[in-house]
Amino acid sequence: MNGPRITVTFDPGLRLFVPAERRAERMTVVTDGSSSLGHVIESLGMPLTEAGRLLVDGREVPVSHVPGEGETVEVRAVERPQPVPGAPLRFLLDVHLGTLARRLRLLGVDAAYESEDIGDPALAARSAAERRVLLSRDRGLLRRRELWAGAYVYSDRPDDQLRDVLGRFAPRLAPWTRCTACNGELKDADKDSVGELLEHGTRHTYDVFAQCAACERVYWRGAHHARLEAIVQEALREFGGAEAADGPAGAAVTAG
Repeated sequence: MNGPRITVTFDPGLRLFVPAERRAERMTVVTDGSSSLGHVIESLGMPLTEAGRLLVDGREVPVSHVPGEGETVEVRAVERPQPVPGAPLRFLLDVHLGTLARRLRLLGVDAAYESEDIGDPALAARSAAERRVLLSRDRGLLRRRELWAGAYVYSDRPDDQLRDVLGRFAPRLAPWTRCTACNGELKDADKDSVGELLEHGTRHTYDVFAQCAACERVYWRGAHHARLEAIVQEALREFGGAEAADGPAGAAVTAG
C-alpha cells in the first residue's frame, strides 16, 4: 500500500486491542487514501464502540474523516459515565456473560440475555431492533455494522465486569425489582396466591414473597440472600443511585 502515512496513538487502556507487535506509544500506519478514520481504527483491531474523541493534529474529527499524509491521530477512550442517547438505557448480553446478566438484573437494571448462542448477526439485529447496548467480550461482534450500540467487557471476572459496566454507563439501580431468571419485573405476592408453587418447608418458614410478572417465578429471602445482599450493598456503596434498595421481597431464591 502506497497511500498516506499517518501516526496513530491510542489511550493506554485501548492498546490491548492492537496486536502486541504494534503496541508502541506511537505507530506509523499506511492508509489507502480513501478509507475513513473509523475504518483505519477498526483495521488495527479496535471496535469503534471503545473509541471516544478522535483528534487529528489536535482537533476533534468524526469517524468519517479521511486521514491525509502526515496527520497525527489520537484515539481517546470513551468518557465515563458514557451517555447513550436515543433510547432508555438497557442492555443485551451475549451467551458468555450470564453471571453479569443476573447481577445486573439483581440490581434492577434491564439486561436481556441469550442463554444459547444465536449467532452474531441475530444478536446485532436484536440490539438494533430493541435499541439495547450490546455487552460482549467478542471484538468481532462489536464491529458489526448493524449494531445499535455496544461496549466491550474488559474483564473475565464477574465482580470486575459488574463494576466496569456500572462505572461506564451509570444505570439507575433499583435492587430486588427484576427477575434474575428472565429479566421481568417483580411484584409483591401474598403467600396464599403463590402457596401452591412453594415447597412445604418454605410455606411454613417464610411470609414475604415476590413473583415475576413475566415468568411467574416466586422469590423470597432464602438461603442465598446474604451473599446476594453483599453484592447489592457493594454496588450501592460504590455507585449509589438506588431508589428501591429493598424492593419486592428483597428476594434471593426462586422456587423451582
